[in-house]
Formats: sequence, C-alpha cells, structure tokens
Amino acid sequence: MQLYALCDQALLDSHAMSVEEFVSIANKNDAKILQYRNKTSDITFIKQQLIIIRQLFDGFLIVNDKYELIEYCDGVHLGQEDLKQIDEDIFKAVNILRDIIKDDKLLGISTHNEKEVLEANKMDLNYIGLGAYRDTNTKDNILNILGDEIENIASISKHPVGVIGGVKLEDNFVNIIYKVIGSDLLK
Repeated sequence: MQLYALCDQALLDSHAMSVEEFVSIANKNDAKILQYRNKTSDITFIKQQLIIIRQLFDGFLIVNDKYELIEYCDGVHLGQEDLKQIDEDIFKAVNILRDIIKDDKLLGISTHNEKEVLEANKMDLNYIGLGAYRDTNTKDNILNILGDEIENIASISKHPVGVIGGVKLEDNFVNIIYKVIGSDLLK
C-alpha cells in the first residue's frame, strides 16, 4: 500500500502550516504521490505552490482541477462535478482532458459508487479515487460513506484505486493501492 498525500491549502491555512512543512511530512511518510488542492486561490498562487512542491518532492505531483497548470506537475485529478464543467458528458470531458494533458501525464478522477467506477473503467485514466471511506470534518456535504463496502467496489475497478475520505495511516486495504491522506498526516 502506498501513501498518496493530499495537500489541501484550506487545511494548511487552518493549521497555520506552510506547503514546505506539509511536503516534509509527506516525505517522512514516504508518499509516492502528492496532490495539491486549492479551491480558492488564484492561478498564480497555485502555480507558485506547485513550483515549491516540485523542488521539495521527488514523487508524482498532481494538481487538483487546474489542468491548465499541467506543465508544472505530473498529472491532474478532477471530481465528478469538475468534469461536468468541462463537458456535461463526463466521457467527452475525460477525452478533452487527455488531449490537453497528453499520455505522459497522470489523470485521475473521483468516484463515489459502483456506477461511477464502472463508468471510469471505460475511460483513459491512470487511477481513480474512491470514497468517502468514512466521515471527515475536512470536506463538507459528504453524501455517501462507503465504509467496509469500499473493498468490494474497489475490486471492480480496472484502474488502480486510491481510497479517499477520512483515511488514516494505520488503515489497511486489500483491493486498494493508495491511501489518500491529508489531515491525518498532521497528527
């Protein structure tokens, strides 16, 4: 099982933590992937953060949503609603993204149930995020807590799976490659 560190700017701000401090924690925990997520800042700030992370982190650097910054990282991750902002047809959205970011970059999307995983199986992706595993206080409006059902749903994915939502370092899974962890790294 590999660590996929989720560096959310809102989480950093709430803990008065710098991106450098978070990357140091991710490195100490041997993270293979680090996703930078920032839903509120302008594109210039996000670009600056990606440049800093790239200098400090040797693993795969993923940006959340901001595919226009692909040249500064190794891939992009989008949620279902973010895909629909590209095109209402999520299959077309993934094809548009793949044309933009090319095959040498990683592309991942969030999934929340068996239907979305089966749809993702038909897409040109490198991985999926699946969750939420358990409730978390870092993300609002979580509608679907999968709990132990997550293993069965993950088993139908043709793509590597990262478990998201309330994941802790000590959690272990069978059908899941990545533990996507944000706030639990700060404990």
